[in-house]
Amino acid sequence: MPSTPLKSHAVASPRRKLSLRSIARWLLIVLASLWLLAALTLAALRFIDPPTTAVHAERRIQSWFSTTPYNPRYDFLPLNRISPDFQHAVIAAEDARFYQHHGFDWQAMEIAAEGDLDDHKPNHRLRGGSTIDQQLVKNLFFGTGRTLLRKGAETTLVPIAELVLGKQRILELYLNVVEWGPGIYGAEAASRYYFHTSARNLNRRQAAELAAILPAPLKRRPDHMAPDSTLIQERMRQMNW
Repeated sequence: MPSTPLKSHAVASPRRKLSLRSIARWLLIVLASLWLLAALTLAALRFIDPPTTAVHAERRIQSWFSTTPYNPRYDFLPLNRISPDFQHAVIAAEDARFYQHHGFDWQAMEIAAEGDLDDHKPNHRLRGGSTIDQQLVKNLFFGTGRTLLRKGAETTLVPIAELVLGKQRILELYLNVVEWGPGIYGAEAASRYYFHTSARNLNRRQAAELAAILPAPLKRRPDHMAPDSTLIQERMRQMNW
């Protein structure tokens, strides 16, 4: 009789290990399935304009717990209907090597990691080390949260975006889905809201002011971004734009 509890305990332990192994296996299957779904979505976005994104959904959910009215504005425009000055201003501000890298700008990442330039210096950089490719993937699938799991998944999806979308479609998607203020998504909505004109008609100054608010769109406004706008326009001139 004394040996019975020991036998029962000995049997329970392998079952517990088996259960944990099964949970881990199913978790991996779920994560792999979600990654595959995201990769297939990127392939579809070569031809289909996204009706929404993870950031849009996140802001919608946050609005349920806020007393501030939430009136989203989101109008998707083809790239050829967005001012070239606007396109160039965003690239100059967010990802100057956009057309040279293949999804990751290792030089910008190194500068961001070292912290050689920061917001307390006169010529502070306007962005971190993330490229437009990375920001697009984050906006589409992961929202504004920052976790190691999200960063790892983002890193594996960026090469897929580069492969199936190409630079022009990546830029078109980014300009149309990125957040430009509370409930303001995309170049057209931002242009209409802040300057009462279409994204096609923005001049260099207006384009640079809008590009300057991208690092903190819920806190910044274009009419308060004159120093940053001047810096962006200077970068555009240096890039022959």
